[in-house]
Amino acid sequence: MTIVMTMDAKKNETGTVPESDKKWWHNAVVYQIYPHSFMDANHDGIGDLAGIISKLDYLKQLGINVIWLSPVFKSPMDDNGYDISDYQDIASEFGTLEEMNKLIAEAAKRDIRIIMDLVINHSSDEHPWFIESRKSKDNFYRDYYIWREPKADGSAPNDFKSYFGGSAWEFDGTTGQYYFHQFSKKQPDLNWDNPKVQEEVHKMINWWLDRGIGGFRMDVIDLIGKDVDKQIMTNGPRLHPLLQEMNKATFGGRDLLTVGEAWSATPETAKLYSDPARDELSMVFQFEHITITFDPEQGKWKPRPFDLLEFKQVISKWQTELADCGWNSLFWNNHDLPRAVSKYGDPGCYRVQSAKMLATALHFLKGIPYIYQGEEIGMTNVHFDAIEDYQDIETLNLYQERIAAGVSHEDMMQGIHENGRDNARTPMQWDSSLNSGFSDGNPWLKLNPNYTEINVESALDDPDSIFYHYQKLVQLRKTHEVMVYGDYQPLFVEHKKVFSYQRQLGNEKVIVINNFTNEPLELTLPKPLQGLKGQCLISNYAPRKQLSESLALAPYESFALLIKPC
Repeated sequence: MTIVMTMDAKKNETGTVPESDKKWWHNAVVYQIYPHSFMDANHDGIGDLAGIISKLDYLKQLGINVIWLSPVFKSPMDDNGYDISDYQDIASEFGTLEEMNKLIAEAAKRDIRIIMDLVINHSSDEHPWFIESRKSKDNFYRDYYIWREPKADGSAPNDFKSYFGGSAWEFDGTTGQYYFHQFSKKQPDLNWDNPKVQEEVHKMINWWLDRGIGGFRMDVIDLIGKDVDKQIMTNGPRLHPLLQEMNKATFGGRDLLTVGEAWSATPETAKLYSDPARDELSMVFQFEHITITFDPEQGKWKPRPFDLLEFKQVISKWQTELADCGWNSLFWNNHDLPRAVSKYGDPGCYRVQSAKMLATALHFLKGIPYIYQGEEIGMTNVHFDAIEDYQDIETLNLYQERIAAGVSHEDMMQGIHENGRDNARTPMQWDSSLNSGFSDGNPWLKLNPNYTEINVESALDDPDSIFYHYQKLVQLRKTHEVMVYGDYQPLFVEHKKVFSYQRQLGNEKVIVINNFTNEPLELTLPKPLQGLKGQCLISNYAPRKQLSESLALAPYESFALLIKPC
């Protein structure tokens, strides 16, 4: 979660933003769909495009105006679609190219744009380029990928490890060389030093843009400038020139939203991506607020307790350092991360209150909020007891590797229960019927057993549900520019239990106060805040209309107070 205010949205002398500097996506809220798990229309147990189309009215009711669609390209599904075998066709599991066209058109009727998940660091080993590449050393497509000779003893060129476990080098007996893959061995990395690769990708991007999509989310985009021989994987020397060339050749002249996934991003490098003067991307996903709960050595498989003070320091750093240069994204969870209410809230006694608090804390920050499917109804992590119940390739590979290295089953399952990717991938919970209305077939991944209580149908029937809290937050962004363009100022910086901040645009202020604990607490306010009266924009308890000398906050209480000049 992070930032906002780009160089092309500077404030004028009145402290507001001129109409000419605003873009359509500045006040957008993005909803991420993981197609496998959203809605199955053809009863095969796998979500599909027809299922998404059938739920567009639900998303319209929520109020979002952008859908980020995780990959639906043709794929053997080794990594659930992040291994693409044809960039210009649709996986049969999801439907057809005609149905994709229909989704784009039907979404547009509801003022919703589709941004596609573009995976261009690597392809599938079943892509025609790679099939040709591995035939011979002098094949035309050989240099579309990264091949190296073995060491003298026949071993891999270097000891770089795959993010999914094991070596990042796979020996291919046909030509006696190794190819490089940072993820699965079925996901060979493309060679971005080859101008032909760039040309092919640019042509493909324009092909999709001409079909009417609203932009792209770019998977692990910080890896395309790598130098494998020097083992420089992120932020390589060619990264930003490559993005600038891509911008110029494709989306740079169009009114689109582009966001890059960049686990390595710092505020300094984020400015390189998202400063409009550099002509690269609209924004990046940065993950510093996520990784503070990972063990420095063992990563997410050895979780650390959430530290609110550390979290606030990270958020405030990103909010302030990129305030006038770039735009960034706000998110708690996605298809790779655990469920927000399980990670940062209380999925038990205070699930509703803490889910609403997390939503308020996020949506009033500077930036574009991203809602991951099911977040708006407070879906939770799943605790499968058997490793066999999980489907994620990363989880399964790392489980085997770490068990072999001596990690206990219990410790590994604790990490999977807290941070495994399948937490986010259990099917969407639509109602309390069999398979929660997701599918009449056998779901590809088991459902969370709590679907009988936590589902869309019950949320829509309850006027005080998490859904309607999210709906109101989305509406507020469309009507209050202070949420979009206002300056950020942290409040109660050293408080260990409260996350609070102020947004200001011109003469308008919004004070946001969030109790991050399951305990009631007394909050003493500084004198400048005492006595302020205003409009309570949103609250998860009784509305607050005034700030007194002290506030008695209920567990996970959260509210936003709009202060206007008299």
